[in-house]
Amino acid sequence: MTAALILWGHALAALAFGGLAIAWLRQPYAASAQPWPRVTLVVAYTVTALWALAVAGIGASDVVVRLAESLRNLAWLAVLAVMVRTARTGTVAVFAVYAAAAAITVMAGMLAVIETMPLDTDVQMALAGTRLIARMLVAVVGLVLVHQIGSGAGFGRSRSSGPLLAAIAGIWGIDLLVTTLGYGLGTLPPSALALRGFVMTGVACVLAVGMRRGDRGLAMSHGIALRLVSIAGIMLYAGVTILLTEIAERYAGDTVRVVQTAIVLGATTALATLLSTPWLRAWAKVKLAKHFFRHRYDYRTEWQRFTATLGTPVAPVGEAADPLERRIVRAIADLIDAPAGLLLVPDGNGLGPAAAWHWADAGSADAALRDHLGESARIVELDQVRRGDAPEGEAAAIPGWMLDHPDAWALVPLIHGTSLIGVILLGRPPLDRALDWEDLDLLRVAGRQAASHLAEDRAHAALADAARFDEFNRRFAFIMHDIKNLVSGVSLVARNAERHADNPDFRADMIATLKDSAARMNALLARLSQHHRATPEPSQPVDVAALALRLATERRAQHPVTIAGAGLAFAQPGRLEQLLGHLLQNAIEASAPGVAIGIVVGPNAGRIHVDVIDHGCGMSAVFIRDQLFRPFASSKPAGFGIGAYEARELAAGMGGVLEVTSREGEGTRFRLILPAAHAMEQAA
Repeated sequence: MTAALILWGHALAALAFGGLAIAWLRQPYAASAQPWPRVTLVVAYTVTALWALAVAGIGASDVVVRLAESLRNLAWLAVLAVMVRTARTGTVAVFAVYAAAAAITVMAGMLAVIETMPLDTDVQMALAGTRLIARMLVAVVGLVLVHQIGSGAGFGRSRSSGPLLAAIAGIWGIDLLVTTLGYGLGTLPPSALALRGFVMTGVACVLAVGMRRGDRGLAMSHGIALRLVSIAGIMLYAGVTILLTEIAERYAGDTVRVVQTAIVLGATTALATLLSTPWLRAWAKVKLAKHFFRHRYDYRTEWQRFTATLGTPVAPVGEAADPLERRIVRAIADLIDAPAGLLLVPDGNGLGPAAAWHWADAGSADAALRDHLGESARIVELDQVRRGDAPEGEAAAIPGWMLDHPDAWALVPLIHGTSLIGVILLGRPPLDRALDWEDLDLLRVAGRQAASHLAEDRAHAALADAARFDEFNRRFAFIMHDIKNLVSGVSLVARNAERHADNPDFRADMIATLKDSAARMNALLARLSQHHRATPEPSQPVDVAALALRLATERRAQHPVTIAGAGLAFAQPGRLEQLLGHLLQNAIEASAPGVAIGIVVGPNAGRIHVDVIDHGCGMSAVFIRDQLFRPFASSKPAGFGIGAYEARELAAGMGGVLEVTSREGEGTRFRLILPAAHAMEQAA
């Protein structure tokens, strides 16, 4: 099984590197470009492919394979030397190191040839050990040279060289592991050789991806780097464990099984303990960022995680989703691996707790902290305050409970514009450290973004409250409009009573009007009741002329109204009566005393129209377009501006249309068009 893995792993590596060499040969390049980097890469890819093919076909212990490995190392050393020469960063000392590495590589090849000669067993073993040491030295020196180029200036710092350097480091890294195990065990372990083949295939894939990305290069994120280091650490653990068990098998004698079991159990327990320690992960992230990257944070990844936390209220099954305040605390805490956080918001004359994430004892702060952070917008490191190194006046603004809390680590103000929206108190991370400029910049930007989300959420809440108040006011505005109409009708009756009190017909109309007004007032009182629930009224055939005649009769004591035509409309009787009542009352108020108002009912292209016509002052086209149907806009000194708006809404609710035609000084015609009853019956 292991032999098959060695064969397939190295065969795939040979195919991948051969493909890279052909791809580089076919890739066009500028005539003015120097040919050396291209030539050396093609040679390195070709020699590596031949070496991998030899391992797959002949075996790792054959002298041809060992010579091919020395040629491969020389080719990759040449690639690094050309990179340094192209960037003009090499010195005599640097090229002396390259020359020494090349000499050791040549010596390893010569030792492989000498081993094939007929020599004593002890001499051959010594030569084999020396050859393995030489290969280890080449791998170590090669890794140091890769690091020197990667941390230097010029060509080595360009993004396009990143995949190449990572690939060369992978080649010599796996070589170092294999040769170390071979030297410790006295022979190359087959499992390590199988692993080397697949690692070399992965290295070729990295090079292929880097070449396809062109000028953009291949950027490695902090997360991928941490995972690669973790994999390398696990591989090292496995290699050391195998080495120790092999040593135990050679020297432990009769207790070999007990010793090997203890080694495996101890190594596994140690590894599990280390992997489950938050401090180790935090320490590894800090060291990686410090030694492998220009910046501590992978800003693209951090910002994506930050915005996802703010915008996604994820909650376990059966639990309520986190509110925005709690998500803000968690998002900012996750940026710097803080395990807990507390949000304080302006409350009265100070700051009060609003949301906590893994924070148990939430306290408050007085106006001193609010004013200090609002003016300075400064991120406060509480350990600095505890040491007495804080700026003047800052220590006095920090509440005592924060300084006494051992896990209270930093205060991040949330600034929106020039206003302090809140303050986040962060818990101490697993790896205790001081905040540096990158931490401060990231927290400052994230704090402003979180403040914008919090301010927008409060604005939405304020708008919702305003909408509820607006609905409350709108309902009472309609009721006040109905009351005004009733008062207007009763006032007209009272004025006409002075002239027509002796007329029996007028007295009868007056009594009918007063009864109708009293009924309407009782209906309004019912609508004002908090227990009132309006029941939906079904649509049905309504004799519009009869309804208009009844409304005209009720208002006969106020103003003369004439009725003409007939028709059955499909509508809600109560709403239709309220709608015609609004139109009729508006016409009465717009007309001169004694000038009759006309209501005309008739068919209209399969529908029913109702015209309410007055000969009053009329309206301009601009007023009809911009003001007539706007709520609370009225041309009357004592008007509410509700009647026309409510009439149009009532018409739309019954599937009708309200149209208006008016001329200033001539009068106005409101036309209500409703579905005809016979048309609705035929459709049903």
